[in-house]
Amino acid sequence: MSNVVLVLSSSKIEEMKKHYAASLVEKKPPGSVFAAKPANCMITAYKSGKVLFQGAASVVEAGKWSAPASSANKVKVSSVKTHRYSPPANIGELSVVGSDEVGTGDYFGPMTVVAVYAKKEHIPLLKELGVKDSKNLKDKQIIEIATQIKHVVPFSLLVCDNLKYNTMQAKGMSQGKLKALLHNQAIKHVIDKISPEVPEAVLIDQFAQPDIFFNYLKGQELFKSDSIYLSTKAEGIHVGVAAASILARYAFVKHFETLSEKAGFTIPKGAGPAVDEAAARLIHEKGISALNEFTKVHFANTEKAKAIYQKKYKGDRNHP
Repeated sequence: MSNVVLVLSSSKIEEMKKHYAASLVEKKPPGSVFAAKPANCMITAYKSGKVLFQGAASVVEAGKWSAPASSANKVKVSSVKTHRYSPPANIGELSVVGSDEVGTGDYFGPMTVVAVYAKKEHIPLLKELGVKDSKNLKDKQIIEIATQIKHVVPFSLLVCDNLKYNTMQAKGMSQGKLKALLHNQAIKHVIDKISPEVPEAVLIDQFAQPDIFFNYLKGQELFKSDSIYLSTKAEGIHVGVAAASILARYAFVKHFETLSEKAGFTIPKGAGPAVDEAAARLIHEKGISALNEFTKVHFANTEKAKAIYQKKYKGDRNHP
């Protein structure tokens, strides 16, 4: 597999956009003119003039637009790192147990992992219900879609709240290993749930190189499958992983709502400056120990929140 990058004129990019009109995707990356997904290829054209072709058909599609005689149309081909667990080209058509996680980069809120069994017969229905990568959906859409698909597909949801997360992290367990353990357990649950039916494959949204992932699971009873695949952005190559990401996000959102109720104010998602301010307020209103329940305390946000608290609230006599 390879990536191809072309540098094209704005008029040529507009011509491409019309050509791929039937394959355009709604969600465009920042700074892009359009994104399209014809067969076996993802095409993203940027305002800078660069056009990125990704996938098995990237060289063929790029060849339709490159003009080697023109110095303006420079082609750069770079190999994509693959491994023996890379999924086959037809993975999107198979009956697959797919898994994904949400919340690992958020300071507040739990880490949620979901595995879903999406039979090939259910793929059209899941797509019709709007299943796609949860990062491209708003919370309201997540809730609407999740409440429908949870009745369509067998799934397993595991939630690692921050009390458990912080305990495991304090004992020396990395976030990567914790994620691997949760993925393994969720996949095992689904495989047990659908037995004696056997999925054609297991596809995991890759967060670590395969050797590292399986090393995390040494000493554990590994889920059983003859075809195990790991891929980054797996939610884009099989609807089962996309469904897992939606159900994981749904659980994350519901737990976030509960945390906001406990805090007495709306807690922001992510790990940016607004999160630091919210954590400082939490320290002020609930005490420093509250961070252990609400946050992943090893994040850098903890020290930032303490600094804000010292500067903004230390003189407040109403501090508990």
